[in-house]
Amino acid sequence: MTPTRRELLATALVSTVAAASAGTVFARAQARKPAQVMSATRRDETIRNLGGLGDGYKMTLRPDGSQLIVVNDSPGWVEPPKAFYSTRIWQMGGGPAAPTFAALPGYPDLNRSERPPEAPHYYGHGVVQIGNAIYQFLGTLDHAEDRPRRWTGAKLIMSTDGGATWRNQNGSTPVVWEEWKEQTRDTLVFFEPDGCFSLLSIAQYGRGRTGPDGYVYVYGLNGSVDGRMNELVLFRAQPQDLTDRKAYRYFAGHDGAGRPRWSADITARKPVHTFPLGWVNSVNLFPGDLVVEAWLPSVVYNAPLGLYMMSSAGIGVGPDGTEFGKPGYLGLWVSEQPTGSWRQIHEDTAWTPGGDPLSRAYAPQIAPGWIAPDGRSFWLVWPDLKGIREFGASEAAVEAELAKATTPEERTVIETGVVRRFMPGFSFNMQRIDLTIA
Repeated sequence: MTPTRRELLATALVSTVAAASAGTVFARAQARKPAQVMSATRRDETIRNLGGLGDGYKMTLRPDGSQLIVVNDSPGWVEPPKAFYSTRIWQMGGGPAAPTFAALPGYPDLNRSERPPEAPHYYGHGVVQIGNAIYQFLGTLDHAEDRPRRWTGAKLIMSTDGGATWRNQNGSTPVVWEEWKEQTRDTLVFFEPDGCFSLLSIAQYGRGRTGPDGYVYVYGLNGSVDGRMNELVLFRAQPQDLTDRKAYRYFAGHDGAGRPRWSADITARKPVHTFPLGWVNSVNLFPGDLVVEAWLPSVVYNAPLGLYMMSSAGIGVGPDGTEFGKPGYLGLWVSEQPTGSWRQIHEDTAWTPGGDPLSRAYAPQIAPGWIAPDGRSFWLVWPDLKGIREFGASEAAVEAELAKATTPEERTVIETGVVRRFMPGFSFNMQRIDLTIA
């Protein structure tokens, strides 16, 4: 059913109150001169693997201090595993020393095992909770069969009651997973010919808050191939307007005084940052696979330091052009504004957590609820596909093992066991990052 005007106004009121609270906090932070961060150090002695199986790990901090985590291609933390979800949201409580995990009740079911193999898949990306409202963007792929598939669209879903019930972007419920012919600019929030804004990440400000100006800032990639995927683009909207694309305003560069320009015309967009070339694969390990989401960033506001922090990574491309042929790229950046400019404070051109040369770490995320009170350290989270090439080379044996399953539940148990055997790092890895301040 479509939400009533009263429901939407109530949600907007909660968001407005949250934004006002955020404004007080950030006004104090911005009254001080932002800290001068000189460098960042990865503390390998703090590395831990907390299981979970999957990737993505986009996070948002809730009003109660817990965090929501988006996990893709995963049964999550359920033992024994019950279903293999294309995407699911989990709740994480506690601090880095002893976090706890639980599935978010009410999240729309997207059990991969119960969908036809040829059906479109949706993978969760940017998520944000503002007051009691949760907004999530999910990426989807094109239907190509004669080349690697590309990211082509983004779907928006939302909950106005803390995740208990979910709606499509037009307010209807239950959530619908559109089939190929139903994917259009009317049903998806983005469905562009060049794939821009099909992968989205939302800037995080704190416990259920927007930025001090009341806007939600959403970063996307400018396409799905090298030369476009490494270009970071940006739009902003008031939270109550996220379901209305006509209200989006795209970053269109800076004026002569260095102020950001905002345009209602998506074709006027300009990159807010450009990552290095050469870290997006052109060939895939598995037939019909997708181009990996290189360079989709994690952006979190560090209030104690008065700075935005960004992590992002490129895929290590092998000599044959395939993904994960070598360790990937890790970069960390800071900025005084969400529109940049972004100054790099750390670079790994062979990102190998723990010094393992076989590591294939990717998709680093800054946990918004795990920033030190003084802002001088934070925790980074990532998945690792070490063993993926061996997994690919054993595809026939893996399929033979999966063929033994007689029910979807049995297949899930077998598939989970196989993935863990080949790729134990395809799970929730974490590490503390220390910042050096001038």
